[in-house]
Amino acid sequence: MRQITVGNAPLSSSSPIFFPTFFANLRRPTPFCFKFRVRAMTSHIVGYPRIGPKRELKFALESFWDGKSSAEELQKVASDLRLSICKQMADAGIKYIPSNTFSYYDHVLDTTAMLGAIPSRYSWSGGEIGFDVYFSMARGNSTVPAMEMTKWFDTNYHYIVPELGPDTEFSYASHKVVQEFKEAKSIGVDTVPVLVGPVSYLLLSKPAKGVKKSFSLLSLIDKILPIYKEVVAELKAAGANWIQFDEPTLVMDLDSQRLHEFTHAYSELESSLFGLNILVETYFADLPSETYKTVTALKGVTAIGFDLVRGSKTLDLIRGGFPLEKYLFAGVIDGRNIWANNLAASLNTLQALEGIVGKDKLVVSTSCSLLHTAVDMVNENKLDKELKSWLAFAAQKLLEVNALAKAVSGQKDEAFFSANEAAQASRKSSPRVTNKAVQKAASALKGSDHRRAMNVRNRLEAQQKKLTLPILPTTTIGSFPQTLELRKLRREYKANKMSEEEYVNAIKEEISKIVKLQEELDIDVLVHGEPERNDMVEYFGEQLSGFAFTLNGWVQSYGSRCVKPPIIYGDVSRPKAMTVFWSTLAQSLTKRPMKGMLTGPVTILNWSFVRNDQPRLETSYQIALAIKDEVEDLERAGISIIQIDEAALREGLPLRKSEQAFYLNWAVHSFRITNCRVQDTTQVCIHSGLPN
Repeated sequence: MRQITVGNAPLSSSSPIFFPTFFANLRRPTPFCFKFRVRAMTSHIVGYPRIGPKRELKFALESFWDGKSSAEELQKVASDLRLSICKQMADAGIKYIPSNTFSYYDHVLDTTAMLGAIPSRYSWSGGEIGFDVYFSMARGNSTVPAMEMTKWFDTNYHYIVPELGPDTEFSYASHKVVQEFKEAKSIGVDTVPVLVGPVSYLLLSKPAKGVKKSFSLLSLIDKILPIYKEVVAELKAAGANWIQFDEPTLVMDLDSQRLHEFTHAYSELESSLFGLNILVETYFADLPSETYKTVTALKGVTAIGFDLVRGSKTLDLIRGGFPLEKYLFAGVIDGRNIWANNLAASLNTLQALEGIVGKDKLVVSTSCSLLHTAVDMVNENKLDKELKSWLAFAAQKLLEVNALAKAVSGQKDEAFFSANEAAQASRKSSPRVTNKAVQKAASALKGSDHRRAMNVRNRLEAQQKKLTLPILPTTTIGSFPQTLELRKLRREYKANKMSEEEYVNAIKEEISKIVKLQEELDIDVLVHGEPERNDMVEYFGEQLSGFAFTLNGWVQSYGSRCVKPPIIYGDVSRPKAMTVFWSTLAQSLTKRPMKGMLTGPVTILNWSFVRNDQPRLETSYQIALAIKDEVEDLERAGISIIQIDEAALREGLPLRKSEQAFYLNWAVHSFRITNCRVQDTTQVCIHSGLPN
């Protein structure tokens, strides 16, 4: 083959690159590659967003579900996305490119399909799992409900919970992982197939309906390992050199029995793994010391991946000893936030690790899958140039990983590092980040626990005397359905297609309907329905300083559901009242109490991309002060009942029990700050997702 150089992204001697026009026109990809003579790169990505830079997967899924497109058309969109991602990573110089991180709905559900662990209510009769059974498990159908969905660790992503029991029968029922490996290989890209590890899969499951809660899910390990062996054998036959097993439950509090199951599982798999390089990937937190000992001693395992962003203490364990024969995949690029990496600091960390494990055994990686961050900053025109220089979405993180890998290999891109250093300095010194008055107010909070002065019983008596409510009053959570007409109304107002007066009158008419309906239903405490709000976090963030919003910064929550988290880049304050106008307008339409509706500081924090240059609790306290101002303005305007929603309180709960009390202490303190100065006759209530 002819030796060529393309751009400044060196690849390994076996890595391919493709002409964009050729790639874009591929319908049935065929091998087409050139080889390069460069020094080996040491870079890896744990996983990548599936939705596409313009949410292509979302729209393709919803079109298919609505019967507007065929299965073949959905598969074509999915294939194009997967191949485009493979090419993007190869072009960025990534050596270890993952496959099977794409999913039509959820990667844990994909594993359930692979294992054939289909609940009987879906009437699966065997064979390869098709879209009908797969999407019925994910979404339900006209006759049966969907499987349970819950949070993926402490992220805002949701996974479909497997339902297992002693009678569950397993069989190799989805060959997706092998098919996607072959798909990438057909265009010359050798990928690292990614599997949810067998022990984590069981620990993330629940007993099926009718099975005792005390049933040991890990007792099924020897039933699922034969399926994993079949998958490994097929991947090996297809030409795979590496396989990645994601075992994120290793960062949890695990007793000795559960740790033993990891040792047992990989010992059982060892003979099947012979001839392959096996990466066990961990993420989202530190590894406990006993877990670290177990993981580093696993048989048949070539490499171990660590989250060194949220798991900085793991560095001390590595310094204390790391197996000389294993590779260390160092997750120094944050896969859960959108800030540009401090390359100089990360390079120092990597050089320290290089001194422990050696240059040939060190691989630069992301802290976790990039699934949890936005896709690409290209065409992100809503952000200004300065702010964009501080950020890195998934596509930009590929470049950061490669830049660090090159630097470790002695090929430091001085221009790239200099630009990064300038951006870091800009962010540190920018006046838009720092507000001394806010910092002073937040600092002053530390001297009190901010409990209301009067005890609860006396407050309730004072409130009842003022409100004269029945013993068991009725109300609703707050928001009424957001109709297509309401969304269109807000869009037209935002685009200056209607005057402010027209907009206010239209929203007032909607509120009037909602108030009238509640009065007809004899609801005791009314709400205005929030027709003016686009989102319970975005609505407030748009009115607070220190927040920025993207045009296309979408992140998958589950299936086709995507969210666009705000970016908290600076000190937070409230320039003016945010809800008082609408709440008082609604109160003027009825004699019954009208609740003021606010989103709490911890929920705003947990549903945003949060600045990483100060502790999260500091940012939470700043938001709490802003909400406190709003609470007091609502009270002065005559609103006697105020609801503060903390729907995401649980989502920030640390994975390890030893860290949970500290989080709950400052989270609850943040809530108390919001209402610590209201009168005893003002009733404050909370709508919360509490820890179980």
